[in-house]
Amino acid sequence: MSAPRLNRQMVLEAPETVSDGAGGFTQGWVPLGMIWAEVSPRSGREMAQNGAAVSRMSYRIIVRAAPVGDEQRPAAQQRFREGSRIFNIDAVAEHGMGGRYLQCWAQEEQVV
Repeated sequence: MSAPRLNRQMVLEAPETVSDGAGGFTQGWVPLGMIWAEVSPRSGREMAQNGAAVSRMSYRIIVRAAPVGDEQRPAAQQRFREGSRIFNIDAVAEHGMGGRYLQCWAQEEQVV
């Protein structure tokens, strides 16, 4: 297996619960750092959501491995941001036998 081509710089973000000042909470996102990645499209579909057409694409995103517990290690429920594009991470697993890379399964949604 050849080494992945990490040619796209993305921001890894984690969810953060923030007080809305009225006794409730809202979800915000806090950046954890910049990560170089290889992004490969997998499958896509269009569906209706709240009366609007939504395009949903799935991606495999490969990044360098980081130790378990390190904030630079992606995890499910986090996301990658590339400019205005958002890739929500569904799952993370080791990529290859050497454990040098991680593969992240992610979804991107856009209203069409």
